[in-house]
Amino acid sequence: MVTQAGPSRARPLWVVCALGVLAVSMIAALLDGAADISPWQVVLQVVDWLPFTHVDSGLAPVEQGLLFELRLPRVLVAAVVGGLLAMAGAGYQGVFRNPLADPYLLGAAAGAGLAATAAIVLLPAMAGSIPVAAFLGAVGGVFLAYTLGNTAGRAGGTATLVLAGVAVTSFLTAIQTFVQQFKVEELQRIYSWILGDVGGGWDQLWLVLPYAAVSAVLLLLHGRMLDVLSVGDEEATSLGLRAARVRLMVLLAASLATAAAVAVSGLIGFVGIVVPHVVRRIAGGSYRIVLPLSLIGGAAFLVLADLVARTVIAPAELPIGVVTMFVGAPFFVAVLRMTRRAAT
Repeated sequence: MVTQAGPSRARPLWVVCALGVLAVSMIAALLDGAADISPWQVVLQVVDWLPFTHVDSGLAPVEQGLLFELRLPRVLVAAVVGGLLAMAGAGYQGVFRNPLADPYLLGAAAGAGLAATAAIVLLPAMAGSIPVAAFLGAVGGVFLAYTLGNTAGRAGGTATLVLAGVAVTSFLTAIQTFVQQFKVEELQRIYSWILGDVGGGWDQLWLVLPYAAVSAVLLLLHGRMLDVLSVGDEEATSLGLRAARVRLMVLLAASLATAAAVAVSGLIGFVGIVVPHVVRRIAGGSYRIVLPLSLIGGAAFLVLADLVARTVIAPAELPIGVVTMFVGAPFFVAVLRMTRRAAT
């Protein structure tokens, strides 16, 4: 009883702290960039945007446009995408009871990327079809990885599902490369997907928000059920939980979150592993706290990653996926070693 009450009492404090980190990250991302704009002027301009306030920031119209049309939507898209990927990773880990499950490694991102690429090539005039296609592709990728992983049974240990996901990801990426050759003029757009990009502007933000809202609400509502599910299907069933239905709903919600993120940002890896594991280390393993903190923490993580991507070699930019892989790849190795050590 003590172990359950502790995280519950601490939950509001952790959420407030996470929101503070997110706010600082977003402010830092707005203040810094390749263009030389005074941080104080940026602060004044942000205050001027608030309702019922009017402050002269001293920024020229071009600088205001750069701040409002480029930096602000980019920061918001990065926050939404990062939150979705981290929450999806936490959801997949809860469904499969596997700490290595991740949208990128599980085939969900590759499936969404393939389906979205097909939509770009075959339905270029229907931008609204991209998220729908990405969702179907994400579900298909996870289904293939899970089916392939099950053929090895339990003998492969916790890494079996991830190995299956890597195989499915490689296969789907190869098909994506084949499909994109049918429309060479779209190669630049498709390659930006592969490397990750959150600079799509306000249109991309409005595109992703409805899907983000639905998937986030569904995942948050299933936090308590994932806690019950973590004790095992038989025990969960004895407590009145319909395990199969919960798994399906969380799987669909996590796939929708992944698809929405991929639809506007491309393939950004390892967010779904790094953030949930850090959250568990800090705030405990209850999904009632892991899911909301992953949402907030993922947003802060990707905002900071994008800040690094656009400033480290300014005025040029690194693809944001490169930054997350620099952080995520060694982190994944560490998690894999800890998982194997715990299993022996």
